[in-house]
Amino acid sequence: MKKRYNDLNTYLRGIFNCRVQKISVDAGLTCPNRDGTISTGGCIFCNGNGSGTGAHGKGLSVSDQLLQGKRGLQRRYKAKKFIAYFQSFTNTYAPIDTLRSIYEEALSIDDIVGLSIGTRPDCISTPVLELFEHYARQYLIWVEYGLQSAHDRTLEFINRGHTFNCFKNAVNRTRNRNIRICAHIILGLPHETRRDMLDTIKAISDLGIDGVKLHLLYVVKGTKLETLYRQNNYTCLEQHEYAELICDMLELLPPDMIIQRLTGDPHPDELIAPLWSMRKSETLTLINSILMARDSWQGKFFAK
Repeated sequence: MKKRYNDLNTYLRGIFNCRVQKISVDAGLTCPNRDGTISTGGCIFCNGNGSGTGAHGKGLSVSDQLLQGKRGLQRRYKAKKFIAYFQSFTNTYAPIDTLRSIYEEALSIDDIVGLSIGTRPDCISTPVLELFEHYARQYLIWVEYGLQSAHDRTLEFINRGHTFNCFKNAVNRTRNRNIRICAHIILGLPHETRRDMLDTIKAISDLGIDGVKLHLLYVVKGTKLETLYRQNNYTCLEQHEYAELICDMLELLPPDMIIQRLTGDPHPDELIAPLWSMRKSETLTLINSILMARDSWQGKFFAK
C-alpha cells in the first residue's frame, strides 16, 4: 500500500537504491543554552544527555559508535548504507577544526554516505556552511535545525534562547548550497493551542525547507518540564489527539517535503509521561488509519 506521505526511508532508497539507516552519534559537544553563553539550564524538555545516547560519556568514540551502530542495523534491517546522525546537543557548536575532525572521522567509515547534523539556528557560521557545502559535493548532507515552535512567546517560555526570525535567517543562509534542511517541530508545548501548532506548520511550509521532524513533547527525568508536570502545571497530549494533529499538519505541508519523523523515541529508563509514547508502531498505525478514513494525504490543503 502506497504511503500517504513522503517518508524518509523511501526517499533514501530512491537515492541509494538500498536500505539506508541513520546511526545516532554523540560527539561530546555541548550547547550555548547550557554552558552559560545563553543560559545554564537548557530547554525545559532537555536532560543531561541532550536528547542523545550519552555514548561519549561512556568512552565511545565517533568511530566506535558508528561501527557498533552499523552491526546492529545490518542485522535488524539488512541496511547497506548509513548516515551519521550527530544528535546530542548542538553539533556545530565548537571550533571549526574540531568540527571538521569529528565529521571526517564519521565520513571515513565504510558505507557512510552522508551526515545529518542536529544544531540550533543561532549556532551556524559561514565557515561551517562552507564546510558542509564542500562535503555535499560527494555526500548527502542534512542540517537539522531545532525550531520547535514559530511563536516567540513559546520559545521564551521553554527557554529556547532564539527567535523564529533567527531560524528563518539560518534557513536563508543554508539554502542554495546543495545542503538539505530539516526543521524540528514539537507538538504539545506548554500553553500552545491546536491553532498555534498549525500556524507553526504554515509558517515553515513556504521557507524552502526540504524536510521536517514532528515530535511529541514527552516528560523525561531531570528536566524542568518534569517539575511542571509533577506540580500539575503541564498535561501531555493524548495519543488520538496527537495522531489527529499529525494528520492535520501533513495536510498543510508541501507535498514534496520529506517527513523524517512523525513521533519520537523516548528512552524507556528516562520517560515519565505519557506512557503511550513508547508504543510508536501503534501511533504510526493510528496516523495512517486516520489519513485513510479522511481520504487524505500530505499536501492536500497546502497553498503556496
